[in-house]
Amino acid sequence: MPHGTKPTVLLVEADTSLRRLIALGLQHRGMYVIEVASSTQLNAPAEPLPQLLVLDIDSGVNSDWSLLAMVCEQPQLSTIPVVVLAWESLSLVAAGMHENSVEERVTFLSKPFDARTLHATVEQLLAMHTLHEAACVHEVPAIGRTVSVAPSIWPLLTAAGLLLAFIGLMGQLSLIIIGLLIGVVSLLWWTLGTKPERAALPV
Repeated sequence: MPHGTKPTVLLVEADTSLRRLIALGLQHRGMYVIEVASSTQLNAPAEPLPQLLVLDIDSGVNSDWSLLAMVCEQPQLSTIPVVVLAWESLSLVAAGMHENSVEERVTFLSKPFDARTLHATVEQLLAMHTLHEAACVHEVPAIGRTVSVAPSIWPLLTAAGLLLAFIGLMGQLSLIIIGLLIGVVSLLWWTLGTKPERAALPV
């Protein structure tokens, strides 16, 4: 995996100084940050694919709410959580959202924002996104897809091996018992069936 196990954050910030400051703060907390200055740089897919997007909305620098809509239309960014930094109040921001799927994955932080609040929010969303991805990987296969599970043959082979060993052991034991019985019977027949001959008396 590129950049080790560091989570990747895509930062869209028009202001160079603020973008560098935010990126340094996130990098200090163990994240790999892809810095983007404008929406025109979002046409090409980011490498590696980010797990979270930090987006600064500022109409004064031609970064209005259309940027959020543009970002949400990007296939590689359509499922990741988004942190929006904006001067507008949250009520006005929520009123401007049209798609519930977008609204559910967008977290708003009002400007001026505290860097510690931003860092904590980003870390929490990354952790939740990681858990969600792990759950998707281990979830039940989708409907319509048939998955056949091959039965394991190892228990059957184990049982067959134990049965053969038992049969072999019993066969050897039977032969030993039969041999002992033949020996005992022969010994008894020889000792009991033979009468001692009387010596002939002289005339």
